[in-house]
Parts: sequence; C-alpha cells; structure tokens
Amino acid sequence: MTAPNTVDNRAFHPLESLASMRHEFGEHGGVNMSIEASTTFTVMKAGTLPEMFQGRLGPEAGGCYLYGRHFNPTVYVLGRELAALEGAQAAYGTASGMSAITAVVMQCCEPGDRVLAANSLYGGTYALFHDFLPRKTHVETMFVDIADHIAVEAACMHGVKLVYLESMSNPTLVVADIPRIAGIAHRHGAKLVVDNTFAPLILSPVKLGADIVVHSVTKFINGASDIIAGAICGSHEFIGSLMDLHTGALMLMGPTMDPRVAFEISLRLPHLGLRMAEHSRRALVFSQRLADRGMDVIYPGLTSHPQHQLLKQIAHPDFGSGGLLSLDLGTTARAYQLMELLQNNDRFGYIAVSLGYFDTLMSCSASTTSSEMGEADLRSAGISPGLVRISVGYTGSLEQRWRQLEDALKQLGDVQDFAMGTT
Repeated sequence: MTAPNTVDNRAFHPLESLASMRHEFGEHGGVNMSIEASTTFTVMKAGTLPEMFQGRLGPEAGGCYLYGRHFNPTVYVLGRELAALEGAQAAYGTASGMSAITAVVMQCCEPGDRVLAANSLYGGTYALFHDFLPRKTHVETMFVDIADHIAVEAACMHGVKLVYLESMSNPTLVVADIPRIAGIAHRHGAKLVVDNTFAPLILSPVKLGADIVVHSVTKFINGASDIIAGAICGSHEFIGSLMDLHTGALMLMGPTMDPRVAFEISLRLPHLGLRMAEHSRRALVFSQRLADRGMDVIYPGLTSHPQHQLLKQIAHPDFGSGGLLSLDLGTTARAYQLMELLQNNDRFGYIAVSLGYFDTLMSCSASTTSSEMGEADLRSAGISPGLVRISVGYTGSLEQRWRQLEDALKQLGDVQDFAMGTT
C-alpha cells in the first residue's frame, strides 16, 4: 500500500517558477539570453585567477568565469532555468543524458560502494550499472522491483550509497512512489536519484523528496530530436561539487554542454508545458480506445494501471499522465509487422528509438533500447518480446492519427485475437 500522500500538487507550479526566473535581458538588451561562445575568460587582475582555481571565486561568488569546461555563462543560465522547472536549488547542463547519470554516480560513489536500482531501466543505464561500473569502478548494483517497497527496504538494509530509479520506468511505465522511496532511502543514509526524462513538469521529484534529478534533455525538454543533451538538478552544494577542480566529475571528465545547444534548449522551455499537455492528451485517448478494443496497453492515465491512483496523488494536474504508452503485441514478429504498417503504409509515425519528438516514434524495446538486458532480466522487468513503446506525437489531428493506427491494427487481423497473443 502507498503511504498517505501529503503532497500539495499546486503549491509548486514549475511554469510559474520558470517564468519568475526567466525574466532577464540578454547582454545587449535582447529578449533572449546571449550566447557566450568563448572557451576561456579574461580577468582584470592577475591575482583573480588563483582565487578561481582555489574555488573561492566563480559564478556564485563574484560572478567570475574561468573556462568553458568549468562554467559557461549561457549553460549556467540554462541550468538556472532547469532548476526552476524542477524546483531544485541549482542545475547544470551536460553533453548527454548518460553523461549526467555517470557524473552523478561517479560524484557520489567510491570503489566498493553499492547502488540500489530499479529493475526496469533504459538499457544504457542498465548496462552502466550492471556491466561498466562494477568492472571499472568496483561499484556494485542490486536491481529490485521499485514498486515492491518491502524489497526496496530490505535491499537498503544491506547498505547502499544511492537509490536510483526512473520516475516512469522505460518502457514498462511503472510509476515510482517517490515520497515513500525517498523516506526509505534517507532512513538508511542513501541519496535518492531520479531520472525524470519521461515526466518533465508532470512530476517534480525534488519536491517529492529526491536528492538529485537527472534528465536526458534530448527527449521531451528539447522536443525536436535534433540535440543531444543532459542535465543534473540538485542542491547548490552538489552542483558545485561536480565542478570542483580536484574532484568534480563534470569538471574532470568534461561532458561539456555547448553554449549554442544551451541557447537552443532555453528557447524551447517556455512551450514545454503546452507540448507535454498535448502529448499526454493524445496518449490518453489512444490508450483508452486501444483498451476498449481489448488491446494489452500500458498507460498510467488508465484506471487499470497499477499506479494510476499514485500518479494522481503526486503528479501536477495540468500536464496529464505522460506522452508514452506501451502496447504488447505478444511476439517480436507481430510488433515488427505493426510498426512497419504504421510507418510505411499509414504514415502514423517512425520506427526509431528515442522519444519526446513532435512526431510519433515507435520501437520494440526488448530488441532495441532494452537489448542490453538478458532474457531473465527482461522477464523480471516485465519487458516482453512484443512490447512496443510508442512516444505519441502531436502532428496531424488526433482523429487522423487514430484512423491510421486503427487501420494498421485491422490489417493485422482480429484485434481481440491479436491482443490475446494468437497467431
């Protein structure tokens, strides 16, 4: 059972927070921030540089900038905007979502430490925890069903440094009870790290108890599938530690966000709320109609979803239940057939990995974005061979896109039989 919810979902509004922070002028009075493309920065007095190298001066203390791999003014402003959206004290941009995740783990963990992670994760994240980190850093990871709070508590009792989860799991769309898991993690001295890529604006993990939030900004936040980027949100102290000249994971590993990329992303933040609401609206309609026709569909906005009530309790009501749904076709062959019909015959969307694009993207997770997982781990995570992840776009009209989806399903044969997994 879920602990009684005490979250006031209207006490913090991410768009209001962003609007308050964003009311600034560009360098020359422009309505948009300026792009600072310099790799290095000058000082008026030579003695200032040693102060910066010793960590006594910087953007937060004296407004000084040192080098583009450290802090860049344009990326720094984007970080402030992302922090406002997440309700965090601070944030900073990275070159990719995976670089954000890696930097957080490297900053928080030492050789021999243990991590507790959800058993349903993006395949690249799973490979990082399951394969790369144990071999390269001796950081070990235990994987558990994040919806099983007894198992989470039991695993934490073995001593873990971090608890890592996705706010909505990829691709199974399990909604994490962030307040409850935060309580468990903190009770055992662990930090909670939440990947909020699937649910920007919908969920505010920091306000729900998370210590650190990461994003693949490539996805919904950017929204156009033209930029690779990531972000880390947390306390001033933690973001500052990432930039430490001796031990900072961002400073020393160098996954730097380009200032031109930061500028592009900043321009897209003001309409993120409109985009998320429409992604969610269409995903809900499609899911309801598919469920009504007997299809095996997973979507947190459906009352049949195991965490539907939880999501209603902890989500902001203005942005719906997310822009992704998963449809189980039973077999890989059926999944491929449906996606090929939808792309090549009906022009419903594209067979491609990634998500958060304005057009619909479809992939068969077990053989693509979750293929790093072995068969046993796929079964444990609930990822079947025929599970199709659909990132619902908002181009065309809703009814046009529904007719295309329905037409492809009809070409596959009887919908009810198909949903039952018959051939």
